[in-house]
Amino acid sequence: MISVERLKVEFGVKPLFQDASFVVNDHDRIALVGKNGAGKTTLLRILCGQQQPTEGIVSLPKDIVIGYLPQVMNLSDDTTVREETRKAFANQTLLKERIDRMNQELSERTDYESNDYMQLVQRYTEEHERYMLLGAENYEAEMERTLSGLGFQRTDLDRPTSEFSGGWRMRIELAKILLQKPDVLLLDEPTNHLDIDSIQWLEQFLMQSAKAVVLVSHDRAFINNVTNRTLEISCGQIVDYKVKYDEYVKLRAERREQQIRAYENQQKEMADMRAFIERFRYQATKAVQVQQKIKQLEKMVPIEIDEVDNRTMHLKFPPCLRSGDYPVICDNVRKEYPLTSQHPPLTTHLVFDHVDLTIKRGEKVAFVGKNGEGKTTLVKCIMNEIPFDGKLKIGHNVQIGYFAQNQAQLLDENLTVFQTIDYVAKGDIRSRINDILGAFMFGGEEADKKVKVLSGGERSRLAMIKLLLEPVNLLILDEPTNHLDMASKDILKEAILAFDGTAIIVSHDREFLDGLVSKVYEFGGGRVREHLGGIYDFLRSRKIENLNELGNSNSYSRSEVKAGSENSFKRDTSDDSGNLTSRSPLPTSQNEAISSKLAYLDRKEQQRKIKRAEKAVKECEDRIMELEEQQKKLDAILCTPEGACDMKVVSEYTELKKAIDEETERWEQLAEELEKATANL
Repeated sequence: MISVERLKVEFGVKPLFQDASFVVNDHDRIALVGKNGAGKTTLLRILCGQQQPTEGIVSLPKDIVIGYLPQVMNLSDDTTVREETRKAFANQTLLKERIDRMNQELSERTDYESNDYMQLVQRYTEEHERYMLLGAENYEAEMERTLSGLGFQRTDLDRPTSEFSGGWRMRIELAKILLQKPDVLLLDEPTNHLDIDSIQWLEQFLMQSAKAVVLVSHDRAFINNVTNRTLEISCGQIVDYKVKYDEYVKLRAERREQQIRAYENQQKEMADMRAFIERFRYQATKAVQVQQKIKQLEKMVPIEIDEVDNRTMHLKFPPCLRSGDYPVICDNVRKEYPLTSQHPPLTTHLVFDHVDLTIKRGEKVAFVGKNGEGKTTLVKCIMNEIPFDGKLKIGHNVQIGYFAQNQAQLLDENLTVFQTIDYVAKGDIRSRINDILGAFMFGGEEADKKVKVLSGGERSRLAMIKLLLEPVNLLILDEPTNHLDMASKDILKEAILAFDGTAIIVSHDREFLDGLVSKVYEFGGGRVREHLGGIYDFLRSRKIENLNELGNSNSYSRSEVKAGSENSFKRDTSDDSGNLTSRSPLPTSQNEAISSKLAYLDRKEQQRKIKRAEKAVKECEDRIMELEEQQKKLDAILCTPEGACDMKVVSEYTELKKAIDEETERWEQLAEELEKATANL
């Protein structure tokens, strides 16, 4: 299907890879592996025609369709999910328009016996048959099935794409590519923004429905389940292994061991030959044997051993000023987005409500939860990038370093690596730019590369350098490991552990968070819950094995927020058995920081709870009064004959009655909560 012959790519003196030859056949499932910067993304761009190699040939059939999902892309925010996804069927839409025009022309013409008319009939028949073969009549249903498989609800389809996080918008792009049914799928880190349900759905789709697939992923389970062949890019060479990833790892280790043994045996044999030649070179009786040994030595081809690329980046956050005791305090923070007119009777989408958290200086905390539950949104609230309700206080002398989820997209693609850092470096740092770049594996000619030719992992490293140029005491890292390989993840983790400031890490990566954080904030159902302890303590309390399973466990629904559940204003901790309990004083034998916090903030938090409860009760009462006023107006309309027959009014009245009942139930629960909080003061 795709034939690659003697491919070579170079951005300087040293080639990225060279003399690469392989074939992508129909129904191949290929994992493309290698370290960050080895050339995986470059090879995908060459296969899809977005980049030309220095040397070599890429041969493709004339009518082949290639679908390419890059790591980084510019996403538009001016349409709804449905409208954006429908763009995948642009060719079918154009075909339908042509068919409609031909049909209109056939109905208007009367020269039925002419050759021109018969040719038009033939074209119409062929185009209509092609349209039906494409299954274009059912594209709406197919579109909804694909979006559903990638985690979207039916109610999401008419929401503007601007309401969704970058991860969800990447899912829309993935859906568009899959719906085009390409002959070859080129996927660059497709699982970065997917939860476990969507990953499993994508696995099934690729195994059952896709034709040929070439993918890059650091998700070992995913590539093992999907692929049956592995292409390794290492030290400028591309080696083709006809096995899945796990078997490739074993074969590669065995191959290198065999090469080492063969190399050692050959070196010993060559040394023996040289010793024989030197010993008997001048003896006439051994002249024939000496000449034979010399010829054998000249004919021997040295055995090469696969080079192992051991380059690593060296990461250390600079010293920072001491911040206040509590860098971040959220008090009753709420965020909601307005919805379109296509969502009656609701007018807003609640992201989260009653967020109450306090992060102490020096703490390393994790924000976890399914995509779209508000992790990045709360980060943006902390950064004061978006408006919100409630109080959010940034502590004294806090200097924030923010690594955004889309950090790579914020880099100027026309600058070189050196220029990118040179433009933001100040003072003495300017004289050490080359040293800094070298520590991040951008030494020598790598510093002269344009940003636009960098891989996702290289861009992440470059963005990390920019973060390090200013001393900060509060790190906020939003999915920092998305484009990093295993070695780079470990180095980043060690650097954060050594960081003497405060850190907030948004991540789905359980292994990365293990041993790094001492507190976990879980986002779900419109609420944010605090769990004291490490990531595995949290997982045990939720009775799940990994963060991707949050959506499959007994997760909290948004109805709890709407109904004002009993624990609306309680933080959650976990007891020794892993069960969730309301917060209570802890024994002094437990974490000293926790005990200190409870002693210092307990009464203050109790008073805040009462104020929040009073405010919530008042807001609920006002809301009920508003709804009852609307009900009176609808009652008057329904008393008229026209109103009684208007199903839209009847439906609106039913929804309004339901909302009043829910608000009344919520008021009762909030009032009970207020009474309990007052009694405990």
